[in-house]
Amino acid sequence: MTPSPRRLAILGATGSIGTQALEVVRRLRAQGEPLQVVALAAGRRVQALAALAREFHPALVAVAGEEEARAIRPLLPAGVELARGREGLARAASHPQADLVLNAVVGALGLYATLSALEAGKTLALANKESLVVGGELVLSARRHPEQIIPVDSEHAGLYQLLSGVAREEVEKVWITASGGAFRDLAPEQLAAVTPQQALAHPTWRMGPRITVDSATLVNKAFEVIEARFLFGLSWEEIGVVLHPQSIVHALLELRDGSFVAQLAPPDMRIPIQAALTHPRRLGPPPSRLSLPGLSLEFRELPRERYPAYWTVLAAGQAGGTAPAVANAADEVLVEAFLAGRLPFTGIAAGLDWVLARHSPSEVRSLSDIEAADSWARALAREFVDGAGWAA
Repeated sequence: MTPSPRRLAILGATGSIGTQALEVVRRLRAQGEPLQVVALAAGRRVQALAALAREFHPALVAVAGEEEARAIRPLLPAGVELARGREGLARAASHPQADLVLNAVVGALGLYATLSALEAGKTLALANKESLVVGGELVLSARRHPEQIIPVDSEHAGLYQLLSGVAREEVEKVWITASGGAFRDLAPEQLAAVTPQQALAHPTWRMGPRITVDSATLVNKAFEVIEARFLFGLSWEEIGVVLHPQSIVHALLELRDGSFVAQLAPPDMRIPIQAALTHPRRLGPPPSRLSLPGLSLEFRELPRERYPAYWTVLAAGQAGGTAPAVANAADEVLVEAFLAGRLPFTGIAAGLDWVLARHSPSEVRSLSDIEAADSWARALAREFVDGAGWAA
């Protein structure tokens, strides 16, 4: 039987995950899979988004603002509706023709898309970890059933697969792996002198700039622990992290009888993306394939002195309330400053600690609570970057 068409909304279409997702769509369509792209959203890469619109002919295209809308309007095919801003992103996420929404928006803005998709009853392929980091309780309230969210992060996609085959009462602990980023083999005293170019040279993954830097600080892994807690209903004690330089094992279950089960795949984001876009089917051939002969796997403890930001952000997650939103907003500002050459690499961890030490978490009851915490954290992080933090 020929499967019915799957109609996709791709948010963050010109970013790293969005670009790889559309690569998957092209390959599957060439194999005869009935995938349709009905909505595309991106921020400011107008030329790239216009080219995608001409290729896929979606019903709707959404851009960041009025300036981008003016630039892209004459480049769009006839009949493509144009939307802009946060409202445009929400319209793409809740588009009536879409049945699956890939949220690959970078940053806290992705929360609005997540809530819009869930409230509209869409199946959500979630690559925007900030949605759960800053607004986990709101997301769970908007989610109609657990299967409405399909995780795209490689670690959570691995856990999603593993947990579907094991009774929950048999699981002692889940483990997610961390590559350790570009500086995993440097001594802590060498980190102050590293450059943005070095930080962006990730040893195994191909990702966007912020997440690549977050992989070097391991802020990204702390976010993933928070995300796993919300996605799978786990306690903090039930989630472990281990360094795994090869990035082959993405997740493990430690079972009560002492055995482990693991999910392995090449470090290729197209694999979990394809799994999400075609769920619950598994289609081949894979975008890349793992060869077992000669494969060596290594696991290490997480050294606290090399990754202080991980522990700071994890503590913010455990504090709950507005603290994770503050950590995320501050990290965005601090990473941007590092990439611009305005802050040393070690300043990211120091800045996170400085900002969070000045925050008293409060309950998150609505989006406005998150927005207020986000704005406060950004202002304080900029103050740190401008020198007040270093002088304190």
